[in-house]
Amino acid sequence: MENAPFYDELAEGPAGARAYWTTASDGVRIRVAVWPKTGAKGTVLLFPGRTEYAEKYGRAAGDLAARGYAMVAIDWRGQGLADRITDNPMTGHIDDFADYQKDVKAALAAARALDLPEPFFLIGHSMGGCIGLRAVYDGLPVAAAAFSAPMWGIRINGFLRPVAWSLSWSGAMLGMGHLFTPGTKPDSYVLVEGFEDNKLTKDRDMFDYMVRQTQSVERFGLGGPSLKWLYEGLVETARLMQAPAPDLPCVTFLGADERIVDTNRVAARMDDWPKGRLDIIPKAEHEIMMEVPQTRARFFDGVAALFDAQLSPAQAAM
Repeated sequence: MENAPFYDELAEGPAGARAYWTTASDGVRIRVAVWPKTGAKGTVLLFPGRTEYAEKYGRAAGDLAARGYAMVAIDWRGQGLADRITDNPMTGHIDDFADYQKDVKAALAAARALDLPEPFFLIGHSMGGCIGLRAVYDGLPVAAAAFSAPMWGIRINGFLRPVAWSLSWSGAMLGMGHLFTPGTKPDSYVLVEGFEDNKLTKDRDMFDYMVRQTQSVERFGLGGPSLKWLYEGLVETARLMQAPAPDLPCVTFLGADERIVDTNRVAARMDDWPKGRLDIIPKAEHEIMMEVPQTRARFFDGVAALFDAQLSPAQAAM
């Protein structure tokens, strides 16, 4: 692995963070960022959502460090500083959702090469929750998982859902899968929507944090999803809902004001998860880890309690 750029002053996380380039099995270069913690109880694998990048979770790394955990965050292919996979760098695109699992394997190999403390734990946000659940089914070696507004279904008005399936499938089949999904923009959401009535957070400081980062580093920007991404996302989330819940301790957090992912799918998945618990947070939007301070505390306290419960007495005492 080689050292990669990392914008520590924008991340505002714990000291000592480093980033590295690593290469997936198909040759795509991704970036992993590591926040080490002396005497850590374990390491959290943070799977970001669509459009995101490692520095966005610098403050989250601080919250986890305060509770005893190191953290690794991933720049998925097609976003952040990882390789883009279309000619237009602002398009959120994927050829096959299974390709994200190649990034998971590369990041896990990097975590082990860096000798980060185990056990490993998973936090998956939004699209990262979709990728993370698939990774768990594929044997991701984590002792427990936490999800924030996981994309186990994409929020689409009922009468438009057949249109979304048809348009995304036909666009991909006709060689237009790289084009933006109708109604989306080639611009970063936080730079064009503004704080009022945004779908991410009710915390102005955290919204400004995201704006500041996106304005500062051009590669942090990403626009709407491509038709192929939409089709692949619809297929993958449908497949995930058909599988039984994993035999893994889990807690999932969902904002009561969520407007991006399909909340019915999240509730149904968690109703079927014997070792799982759903925590619906009043007055919270999509970005639970970037919400108002009391919501963030509720999330990280709940996550740490679950993770701590999986530790041996010796690990818990660290």
